[in-house]
Amino acid sequence: MILGAIEARKEDVAVIGGTLKDRVAELSPVFRQRALETERTRRVPAANIAALREIGYFDVVKPAAHGGSPRPFAELVDANIELSASCASTGWVACLLSAHQWLLAMFPKAAQEDVWAENPDALLCGSYAPTSMAERVEGGYRLEGRWSFASGCENAQWSLCAAVLPGREEGEKPVPAFLLVPAREYTIDDTWDVVGLAGTGSKTLVLDNVVVPEHRVLTFPQATSGRTPGANVYQGHALFNMPLLTGIPSCLASAAVGAAKGALESYVTSISTRVTRGAVAGGNNRMAEFPTIQLRVAEAAASIDAAREILLRDVANAEALAGSGNAFTVEDRLVSRRGQGFAVSLALRAVEALNASTGGTGLNLENPVQRAWRDANAVGRHISMNWDAVGTMVGQHMLGLEPKGQY
Repeated sequence: MILGAIEARKEDVAVIGGTLKDRVAELSPVFRQRALETERTRRVPAANIAALREIGYFDVVKPAAHGGSPRPFAELVDANIELSASCASTGWVACLLSAHQWLLAMFPKAAQEDVWAENPDALLCGSYAPTSMAERVEGGYRLEGRWSFASGCENAQWSLCAAVLPGREEGEKPVPAFLLVPAREYTIDDTWDVVGLAGTGSKTLVLDNVVVPEHRVLTFPQATSGRTPGANVYQGHALFNMPLLTGIPSCLASAAVGAAKGALESYVTSISTRVTRGAVAGGNNRMAEFPTIQLRVAEAAASIDAAREILLRDVANAEALAGSGNAFTVEDRLVSRRGQGFAVSLALRAVEALNASTGGTGLNLENPVQRAWRDANAVGRHISMNWDAVGTMVGQHMLGLEPKGQY
């Protein structure tokens, strides 16, 4: 029955045709209509997830052996820019849920079977900050505590909970790791009430005396190097040999770039027909004829285009390097991190240029330009996307210092 359902869905996607980006574009008007509802309910609607599942969104970087239809990682990133243009919260959650299929493929084969054999459509959320220490017990590790910022947790059946593993031998350093936990073993505390990416439902997971088997563990050093247990399972597949931080942050960045793209589209549509009403500027002047407005549109368009090119180039280069069989150097990984962080800074430049000239109408919470501005700024505050954090790390390396940060 499971294999039959997988094949049926593959056939349905094949009938739809087109690239993933094309299929997303067809759904965009619906996601755009639901964007305000998504923000106000503080979670991505189940209908959005179902629609994305129907077009194969969660299969694009998933192993074929488990029902996926793997394509280059850049195709997911590009499609997510399109998705985020209509609703950045949906884009943020959906790209993570899809990319976590790829991350699960890095785990030992037994862990993959635990998830996909039980439910081939299972989705995984994640809480990445390893703020808790796992306790070693017979056959695995015990987790207890709170795991924050679990985006899309109400849309997921499993979670990747980061924790610090104690050393196996005396004197051995602790190591951060991801541990796989099914949703039935944690509760969700509604702690998410924010001004940007409000619809992501990035709430807190509460774990009480949860024991995770040894085989459901993936260490950060394994994940960030690309030398993972799953890489041995999928030898010869470049997609599944990429380091974690060449992929996941590219998804996060794509939400900001997409938000900026959507803001520009909405801004142009609105400004093209708008006339001034204020006494200072004079009434009945077409705003499209103001040089300052023209410059803002041009600056936003150029920034968005550059951000997209950087993101897609770097993730494609990372996949090509993974396919070559060569190890990723510190330089290789930092180039990916630089592009991801700078793409977000370009997206922020674009939304700032647009939002600053929306006038009084831009104060309305329903205004899509303002929502995109808030969403893009929320992406920019993520530690993996913050240019101050990423840029200094890159600069340290260029100046011969040891980079301090995640790469």
